Amino acid sequence: MDGQIIAFTGVAAGMVAMPGADFTVVVRNALVSRRAGVVCALGVVGGLLVHTALAVAGVAAVLTAVPALFRALQLLGGGYVLYLGVRTLLELRRTRTETVVEAGAAVRPLRQGFVTNALNPKVPITFLSLLPQFVPQGSATLPRTLLLALIVVVLALVWFPAVAVLVDRLGRWLRRPRAARAVTGVTAGALTVLGVMLLAEPLLAA
Repeated sequence: MDGQIIAFTGVAAGMVAMPGADFTVVVRNALVSRRAGVVCALGVVGGLLVHTALAVAGVAAVLTAVPALFRALQLLGGGYVLYLGVRTLLELRRTRTETVVEAGAAVRPLRQGFVTNALNPKVPITFLSLLPQFVPQGSATLPRTLLLALIVVVLALVWFPAVAVLVDRLGRWLRRPRAARAVTGVTAGALTVLGVMLLAEPLLAA
């Protein structure tokens, strides 16, 4: 196998597994049920497919060339992640675990996963900055870029459902009232902080 492909796969695997908004929103839904977590994970992969198409088409380059567009996407993404965090914090006010589960089940995990990833402007920028490093000089750019982008999608397709299944396996402990509130609080805090960070970056740069 191409040595560059192996190297890229290793780098991409670390990138996909790095905790962030995608990871947190999958965990949040997996606490509701395995199905919700896996469906949310598939939503994340769907968002990655959009970024793959953008990267291959070269649209990601536009985000770099037009700072205002990039900032607008940052604000949209940050606002949505912050909304998820605040919504989860509000769920902590409920005292019964069953109520938390029902509330979480109503928020359409597929849409959450998709929107969280699709509105993250750092994903296409990462594609744009990383992929060219693994395209050998003189080779066909389009097929190679498509291959590399699809490797990222496949890794995400393995990783995020695996996270959902693992969280569900630990669900008996995680869904105990005290543990559920603690995990929900940590998840809500992580989403809220991530949302604030995503919003602060374009606002401070303006």
